[in-house]
Amino acid sequence: MFIVMNRFRVVKGQEGAFEAAWLNREVHINREPGFVAFHLLKGGEAEDHALYVSHTIWASRAAFEDWTRSESFRLAHKDAGQTKGYYIGGPQLEMFDALQVIQPA
Repeated sequence: MFIVMNRFRVVKGQEGAFEAAWLNREVHINREPGFVAFHLLKGGEAEDHALYVSHTIWASRAAFEDWTRSESFRLAHKDAGQTKGYYIGGPQLEMFDALQVIQPA
């Protein structure tokens, strides 16, 4: 399993616009080979921002890398420049190989 996360520091007052952009977008990733799950997470708040994380689970690093070269990826990111004003800095990408997975018995 391979997990990819992007952290977003969203400017105070822009949370609604940020959430609407994510929740109302066209979704294509769910048809990709090796895609397992996506989560949009809302975290805590600081004085100047709210923390959000997009969390994607893939069957493998190769499946994720294949997606980054796909038409689905291009469609998912075609309007990314329109949301720049929501963030402090840009998204912070983090990628992880799963070393252990424990599932319900």
